[in-house]
Amino acid sequence: MMVKQERAARTRQALIRAAAEVFTEEGFALASLATISRRAGVSRGALHFHFDNKKVLADAVERQAADVVARMTGEAEAAGDALDALVAATHALMSRLASDIVVRAGFELCGGPTRNTGAALRWQWQVWVEGTLDRAEREGLLAEGVSSARVAPAIVAATVGFEVLGARDPEWLSEERVARFWELMLPRLVAVAR
Repeated sequence: MMVKQERAARTRQALIRAAAEVFTEEGFALASLATISRRAGVSRGALHFHFDNKKVLADAVERQAADVVARMTGEAEAAGDALDALVAATHALMSRLASDIVVRAGFELCGGPTRNTGAALRWQWQVWVEGTLDRAEREGLLAEGVSSARVAPAIVAATVGFEVLGARDPEWLSEERVARFWELMLPRLVAVAR
């Protein structure tokens, strides 16, 4: 029984990864289940055993990407104060977008016009950035005159911009590009005492 469960988990994961690759290459609308099952090395029947249709498969890709982002932001929060967490999570997110096809596809799927999912991953990131900046403000980490409500839209827009532009030009996701962004932003955000 355990061997069957492990094989089913591997098949499911192979399908999610193959779907992420095909969705990224062809887009959700043009991607076919036949191409995804071929890419995963499984039969169409095996695909349908795990996923009823393409929408359900895309939802699984988005959920897995959301889980990765939640773990990543949680790890960043454990690494230091709120501003340290924000910088660390931004670097981690861009690195994952560059290296993890499921995370990249999850973000691309949530913004696609044919999916109507409400941009769940981008919204998840926005909520986390806003909450982290609220925490930084409560902890007295922000410079005088800087409020989390005023700065959050700029940081969310810039980081989502990196994600969108990085889908076509990986340089936007580079550690150097993200570091330059924070070199520009942090002096305006950080309280003098820090």
